[in-house]
Amino acid sequence: MESFKSPVYNVLSVPLEKIKANDYNPNKVAPPEMKLLELSIWEDGYTQPIVCYYDKDNDEYIVVDGFHRYTVMKTSERIFKREKGRMPVVVINKELGERMASTIRHNRARGSHSLDLMSNIIAELSEMGKSDAWICRNIGMSADELLRLKQITGLASLFKNEEFSKSWEA
Repeated sequence: MESFKSPVYNVLSVPLEKIKANDYNPNKVAPPEMKLLELSIWEDGYTQPIVCYYDKDNDEYIVVDGFHRYTVMKTSERIFKREKGRMPVVVINKELGERMASTIRHNRARGSHSLDLMSNIIAELSEMGKSDAWICRNIGMSADELLRLKQITGLASLFKNEEFSKSWEA
């Protein structure tokens, strides 16, 4: 077997202006999730590099995976300033068809959240004393989503600090 070294062992610090989006990524992120991604990067920093192909002829990096992290850098002045306009990048050297397949693999491998596991996390955060506002802000959900997840757990203790209106009087 030939020697292979995973790209993550060679993270580069690349100026944002040298990075370009690809023109084939089918993945879309809704505005609430983009806002959460911006918060995540602000709170935690860039915890994983974006994946790019280096185009030697144009001296630019073309995004294979990480378009939304790249977009956050382009649109968030506070993150751009903190990161000094530089992105963590790893490079893969593959022809276009292979890069397209790689983009799809990265997108599809992310999976989705289990409703039961998310409900359990909500229960644990509530039991730790985290407020509904804190939970909504830090995991990017609306008050309605939080209420539904609390209802799924069926734990009355999750509603102990809720005020309920009287829908009718006897």
